[in-house]
Amino acid sequence: MTTTADLRTAVETYWTAADARDWDTFATTLADEVLYDLPQTRERIRGKERYVRFNREYPGDWRVRVEQVVADREGRQAAARTLFTVGLQELHAIHFFTFDEEGRISGITDFWPEPYEPPAGREHLVERY
Repeated sequence: MTTTADLRTAVETYWTAADARDWDTFATTLADEVLYDLPQTRERIRGKERYVRFNREYPGDWRVRVEQVVADREGRQAAARTLFTVGLQELHAIHFFTFDEEGRISGITDFWPEPYEPPAGREHLVERY
């Protein structure tokens, strides 16, 4: 049975390997039939080989740091919040993972929010950080 600790370790290994550009280790975290969804661009990638290649060929000199990982008690789903740094720009992202019976990542959905200024009129309710 896959535990929440196993899921957390899989997600942390996935991101550590991506940050190090260690694509062999990255691939070990993935199920052969992994499905990757990117809602903002409406892109989908099917299969480990294509997904690893997508990451290997991704342009730019980016870094990633895991800020938080949460996992369900059933050992099937996890979510992570990350901080990506590209030059001087920092991007927070949210990632949802599903896992197969062996504890490998079988599904990934990434949300890459663009920063924006909030609308006027709610300053009395919010705290900016």
